[in-house]
Amino acid sequence: MNNNEKFKGDIKILQLLDGAKAAEGLTVIIDVFRCFTFEAFALNENVAHVYPVGSAEKCLELKKTHPEFILAGERDGVKLPGFDTGNSPADLVMKYQLDGKTIVHSTSSGVQGIENAKNSTDILGGSFVTAKAIAKYIKKKNPDKVSLVCMGWSCKRPTDEDTLCAEYIKSLLLDEEMDLNERLVTFKDGCGKHFFDNKDKNSFPLPDFFMCLMPNIFDFVLKIEYDENLQLYETKKVNIYV
Repeated sequence: MNNNEKFKGDIKILQLLDGAKAAEGLTVIIDVFRCFTFEAFALNENVAHVYPVGSAEKCLELKKTHPEFILAGERDGVKLPGFDTGNSPADLVMKYQLDGKTIVHSTSSGVQGIENAKNSTDILGGSFVTAKAIAKYIKKKNPDKVSLVCMGWSCKRPTDEDTLCAEYIKSLLLDEEMDLNERLVTFKDGCGKHFFDNKDKNSFPLPDFFMCLMPNIFDFVLKIEYDENLQLYETKKVNIYV
């Protein structure tokens, strides 16, 4: 279908792990702070591979056989023991020369959503930085069903940023106007306040807050596919041309 046309398929906004398990059709697993913002920035830096892996133990096993891999991950926002870096897109792009590197990525929300979306025909990783590209991709594919799954805080409770991202993607699909800026400015004192708390600065660097809330800066989507040979999911960059 044309990108200027209104999407006519069924769109559901779902929450947390139950939402991922219930997702059908083309599924967008949404994690704004910070899983799929992190992966978008990584792929924009021309990494060779990004493997989202739910189990921290499996990540550490991969590191034993591939010491050159960069292990990135968190639980409740805090860097996992034995990992090279946490889930900060700012730290990643500032500390590493990423061209050609492989990242193994484990998070407490977004990656868990991937592993539970078993009934989906396609899976995308979603955040504000690729929202418009996601809508264009969906319109191009024109599936009967779209599931927008908000993963929330550690899959335990819904969060404003993930829900708003889902609502924004839905508005783009339906060609409806949404004033994002009016909503995003409230996040500093709400769902994003830990980025402004000095005691959390190591786990939640302030630049991450701003990087995660830059809508539509990338013209690609994060397409997640399962590699039967490697028995790993891989997040791939798919450019959107209009």
